[in-house]
Amino acid sequence: MTSRERVRLTLNHQKPDRVPLDLGGTQVTGIQALLYKKLREALGVRTGGLVRVYEPFQMLAEVEEEIRRTLAIDIVGITFPQTMFGYKNDNWKPFTMFDGTEVLVSGFMEYDVLPNGDIVQYPQGCRSAPPSAKMPKDGFYFDNIIRQQPIEEDSLDPAAWVDQTYSLYSDEDLRFLEEAARYYYENTEYSLVGNFWGAGLGDIAFVPGPNISHPIGIRDLEEWFISFISRKQYIQDIFNIQHELQMKNLKMYREAVGDRLDVIVMGGTDFGSQNGPFFAPQTYREMFKPFHKIMNDWVHAHTEWKTFYHTCGAIVEFFDDFTEAGMDILNPVQISAARMDPAFLKSNYGDKFVFWGGGVDTQKTLPFGTPEEVRQEVERNISIFSKEGGFVFASVHNIQATVPLENLLALFQSFREFR
Repeated sequence: MTSRERVRLTLNHQKPDRVPLDLGGTQVTGIQALLYKKLREALGVRTGGLVRVYEPFQMLAEVEEEIRRTLAIDIVGITFPQTMFGYKNDNWKPFTMFDGTEVLVSGFMEYDVLPNGDIVQYPQGCRSAPPSAKMPKDGFYFDNIIRQQPIEEDSLDPAAWVDQTYSLYSDEDLRFLEEAARYYYENTEYSLVGNFWGAGLGDIAFVPGPNISHPIGIRDLEEWFISFISRKQYIQDIFNIQHELQMKNLKMYREAVGDRLDVIVMGGTDFGSQNGPFFAPQTYREMFKPFHKIMNDWVHAHTEWKTFYHTCGAIVEFFDDFTEAGMDILNPVQISAARMDPAFLKSNYGDKFVFWGGGVDTQKTLPFGTPEEVRQEVERNISIFSKEGGFVFASVHNIQATVPLENLLALFQSFREFR
């Protein structure tokens, strides 16, 4: 089978010739740049250049074609060159990580090294604004800097919050989508995943405004969650306005890429913590579910795409609601969280969702286990999740920089053996 045929069977809960593999198709199924460099060297792949960091928030590597072929990856993601910080990936320049490794970042990324060794970077590459993110000394990725202004309740404006945070696609955006989708559809046999993310209502990575020079409204994370109770109408109004805008974007996205996609990544709002729901299920039903259902129903009525939602944590209590809302694919399948045992998930919900992830635990086994423990977990999870299709192999969330190389190699070697 081609990768495209393999993934399409999987998405329709049919058994493919082998389990599909994703690495780098989305911003939540990737690999940190330092470890990617080690993987590239261990595989003997020589591209002649420094690793490109295409996602400078999590410092994710751009997975190259040579690596896709070497690992037999089945997925390519259509991803805008615009970063979470509001500048474009272009005019690449060297950036030195704390261990001395040089990588490439966008030439528009502006940053400073503080006296204590921390690195801060600026929204939209604009030094006239306060920095919006910080990489702690000896760290591996950036954290949002909270820049909450004094709250004046009477001046909170939901429309201004959305206007600062999201925008309608430009003609340049739509040309990029059309050209990228056409190229990969006509010149490769990969399954194409569109990184849309527009249904990510309240996605906590965007709430502080990493791409905004001077954010207004509720931007402090604690205050944001309190607002679901204390400023409920404000949050609802934000979601209403964002939904209206993103429905316009969704329709333009469809016009640009046509029928070339198999999957569209809809949102990345986390609904679970390690031990249970992050929101009350009733909060999801009231404030998120109606919008999810409208958007998923539109996708299913107008395309053959499957809808992909990223939500970490213990989320079993939401599964019936997710089904009613029309979600097709769940990621990252955090198997280390409460009630997220692979056998339980597959036996109870394997006919309702495609599980995209859950291949190996990135909290414990991959970074702290032995190669043999990694191998055993990969074999076990493939044997469980792949029954009757409905499983795309990926690690639980992005592969982090501190994973031992021998464990990473064990992951891909065992996957190749058991897929």
